[in-house]
Amino acid sequence: MTEQGVRWTADQVLALAPDATSRTAGSRLGAAGPWSGTGSGEGSVWGLCKGSGSTPYRTVVDLAGPAGPAYRCSCPSRKFPCKHALGLLLLWTGDDGAVPAGGQPPDWAGQWLADRRGHGGGKGAREEGGSGTGRADPEAARRRAERRAERVTAGATELEQRLSDLLRGGLATAERAGYGLWEETAARMVDAQAPGLAARVRELGAIPASGAGWPARLLEECALLHLLDQGWLRRDRLPDALAATVRSRLGLPTAPDGPPVRDHWLVLAQYDAVDPKLTTRRIWLHGAGTGRTRLLLSYGAAGRAPELSLPVGLALEAELSPYPGAGQSRAALVERFAEPAPAPAVFRPPGVTTAEATSRYGEALREDPWLESVPVTLGRVVPVPDGDRWQLADADTDAALPLAARSRPGVWRLVALSGGAPVTVFGECGHRGFTPLTAWPEGAGEVVPLC
Repeated sequence: MTEQGVRWTADQVLALAPDATSRTAGSRLGAAGPWSGTGSGEGSVWGLCKGSGSTPYRTVVDLAGPAGPAYRCSCPSRKFPCKHALGLLLLWTGDDGAVPAGGQPPDWAGQWLADRRGHGGGKGAREEGGSGTGRADPEAARRRAERRAERVTAGATELEQRLSDLLRGGLATAERAGYGLWEETAARMVDAQAPGLAARVRELGAIPASGAGWPARLLEECALLHLLDQGWLRRDRLPDALAATVRSRLGLPTAPDGPPVRDHWLVLAQYDAVDPKLTTRRIWLHGAGTGRTRLLLSYGAAGRAPELSLPVGLALEAELSPYPGAGQSRAALVERFAEPAPAPAVFRPPGVTTAEATSRYGEALREDPWLESVPVTLGRVVPVPDGDRWQLADADTDAALPLAARSRPGVWRLVALSGGAPVTVFGECGHRGFTPLTAWPEGAGEVVPLC
């Protein structure tokens, strides 16, 4: 429960989304444009959202519910919370006057709040087919989870049939069918509430136009999709950690469940992935005492930067709680005990060779076959050209790692920092190569962001 007068962050709001589709749709509604009659007070937020019809949707959120927030909206969505409730909360988090504070709710919102608080969140929380609280009734939450699992199973079964049809007809049919076939299949996976499958299916559509060797790449991706499908359909036979990884790769919501780990965490890298609907911030931390490298994810609504921002090269004493799943690096920031401060060089992770880096990625794939990359610190490497690309060569061996194509903007900073001398580089090592994120010269030089 959030106390009255304390505004949430965008991360806290987006964490309530039932799926990635709702998170994206809610982010689009987190701006003032479609809203009118907004207000907040007495532990609640309300507003009218213009939709496709002539009557705006009435949306109200009870922030002070005894079992957590509750939602009501006149839209027909069956998701809890719906995109309008998410958008209203995102608008409220902006603290820019778009949602005035200290007002009295209109009758339609006030009546629902009174009914809910007077009767324990019963009838008023569930009526009008809108969004009710997803936390107050564990049995209802269990039923929703079962219904979603049934939809995901139906989507995975349908995708298996489509992959079988593709292989029976030959991979050349994918080139003739064009992107439309995969977009339609991806839409079916969205309907099945499996956004992870939808994202991977969309990637299949671009492979036939990716140049020479595309059939082999398409076959590889189809195999990974098949493996993910089978992982879900046979999840009851998997070890708990691998089953959690499958759920994560499908895009099902998860929460951190590991014991908090307190340490001095060095901020190794921070960068954003931006699209028109959502900004995702990735922050890599390295524990000076534990030696573990962990990933924090932070989200920003459309046109807004994520709330969480940590300066690269500084360290903070904090507790992190890991997410479930085999070989997962993601964690949640539980509590900070001090603001970020300059960190001694001994806080930095030790470097490994390029051969050891590729070996780490291979070992990680045994636990998570769908893993794109792993965090790695390379020690004593030199950036050298390789035709029209670059690679990081070991200063003491004849091995090297190619740089990923998306790392090109940071290459020149890395070359300038190195000046032909060995440097230590932190980045992500995967099947597309190595993406350098930060680097520092040998000795006690400063950490230099590359992205």
